[in-house]
Amino acid sequence: MAVNDRSTLVAETTTAPAGPAPATSEPLPLPVYTPDFSPELERLRPLTVTPGKALYREVLPGVLTVPVDAVLALSRRSSLWPMTFGLACCAIEMIASFLSDHDLDRLGIVPWPSPRQSDVMIVSGTVTKKMAPAVKLLYEQMPGPKWVISMGACATNGGPYSAYDRVVQGVDKLIPVDVYIPGCPPRPEALIDGFIALQKKIAAEKHA
Repeated sequence: MAVNDRSTLVAETTTAPAGPAPATSEPLPLPVYTPDFSPELERLRPLTVTPGKALYREVLPGVLTVPVDAVLALSRRSSLWPMTFGLACCAIEMIASFLSDHDLDRLGIVPWPSPRQSDVMIVSGTVTKKMAPAVKLLYEQMPGPKWVISMGACATNGGPYSAYDRVVQGVDKLIPVDVYIPGCPPRPEALIDGFIALQKKIAAEKHA
């Protein structure tokens, strides 16, 4: 305090020296999120595939895979049931081929007397216009898939009776034919060869 001439107390103000300014705190950086997949590494591990080897052979080793068409074709070709249906002299040769001398059972071929369960029609003989409706009816009564064998010259193109108007010039004019067997009449061995040709055709068929 100081006293002047007027005895007035005058307050002395002194200015304190300014100190260093407080440092301002900088914001802390945000932590970087790093996902942890360690518990799922085994589940997310990619499958190792050997090049040139099918995947199903690694997942299911020792499993045989066969197309369904091949299985169906093998079943059909090995279980043919021809209908016992004859028209003329070729039917005698057809009957002879069904006897024990030729043993068609070894090929899975069993003659059947009804069109309801047969799958092969052997047209053995001359097809006349009078008999044509019956041939078509028997073919329509057979369940599918079904096949037709034209046995002998008469069934194929009329044979020696092709000049007659009452004879159909080939059974393929009425129903579809799969195998043609030449001869007048063809021997049982020729019919067996026709069955083998039909089996090869069935084995090569592909169904959508």
